[in-house]
Amino acid sequence: MSQAEDHANKLSDAIKNSSHSSMLLNKRDQTHEIINTIGEEPFIREIRLLNKEGMVMFSSKNELIGEMVDKNAESCYACHTANEPLEKLPMKERMRVYRIHPDSTRILGIINPIYNEKSCWDADCHAHPKTQIILGVLDVKICLKDVDEQISDSEMRSILFAIIAIIALSFSIGFFVRKWVARPVKELVEATHQVSSGNLNYTINQLGNDELGILGTSFNNMTKKLAEARLQIFQSDKMASLGRLAAGVAHEINNPLTGVLTYSSFLLKRTKDNSELQDDLKIIVRETKRSREIVKSLLDFARQSVPKKHKANINEIIENAISVVDNQLSINNIQLNKNFNKNIPQITVDANQVQQVFINLIVNASDAIGDNGGTITISSSLISLSPYGIVQIKNAACSK
Repeated sequence: MSQAEDHANKLSDAIKNSSHSSMLLNKRDQTHEIINTIGEEPFIREIRLLNKEGMVMFSSKNELIGEMVDKNAESCYACHTANEPLEKLPMKERMRVYRIHPDSTRILGIINPIYNEKSCWDADCHAHPKTQIILGVLDVKICLKDVDEQISDSEMRSILFAIIAIIALSFSIGFFVRKWVARPVKELVEATHQVSSGNLNYTINQLGNDELGILGTSFNNMTKKLAEARLQIFQSDKMASLGRLAAGVAHEINNPLTGVLTYSSFLLKRTKDNSELQDDLKIIVRETKRSREIVKSLLDFARQSVPKKHKANINEIIENAISVVDNQLSINNIQLNKNFNKNIPQITVDANQVQQVFINLIVNASDAIGDNGGTITISSSLISLSPYGIVQIKNAACSK
């Protein structure tokens, strides 16, 4: 629009300068021809030259010549808003844009005052008084149809560009959302389905270093720990089943051991005079009792019950644990050294559960040594920081 205004101002000055000589020489036909020639341009709606009183002296439309223009008209209003007409107007105020009808094309009008110059008041033919500042006004009206079409085309191009940019941005956002959000979320959902169906070995591929990547890593760690926990539960179930089996076997073994112990004790009483036989029977009775204690320990170990705490001697608990695994240690050529402090007071514990702890510790030490044999040292002692004592299992070492 600013280019159109600048073009209108230059056109108005060109018309004014072109007609200056003819008006100075009072060649009305020449002035009229200049205005008509320029007024035939398709973008020119009207050119008219008004005198100071508002009469149309020249016009590109011949029928308007001689008419008086209302001072309140849009072309005169800028100068005649005050009681006295203004002599100087900025270029912006000399222009106006209007429509003849609401639906018609816009029109740009520019008024260009014709000032009284020295050549005018000195002229012999039609001199004007020197005191008259403004002789008239050149009014040029330009049709803005082409400008409006360009503006409309520019607006349409801007709207089209905005739509294309929005669509492209939407596709870009959709692509990145699909790549960085939808795909990782879909993989996380698939992982949850796999885990819920029991597949704890399913792992999520690296999802990146963002929050979803951290979530995927945490999910993998969780499934790993769940798999380990399930394995531990499975092992616990196996141990429970093995304990029940051991309890059944121990119960079956305990019955014949009772018979052997009964008859060997009976024979021991009947053979008091036979010392050689007495020695053999004593060995049978001792080993049978020992076997029965081992079976009893197995039954206590296999029995799952609510902890029953009572006063117990820690050294006796360790001895009972050793009696359960003594044969296994002998088979593996492992020597067991015991160093117990007999002054340790009794403690309140569940003897069966504590015995199970010591059995596990001794078995673990035996497994660590292996089949080549070695030494395990178990000691108990009092310490100054506790009213009770501590038990140490140490020096579990393989023989060189």
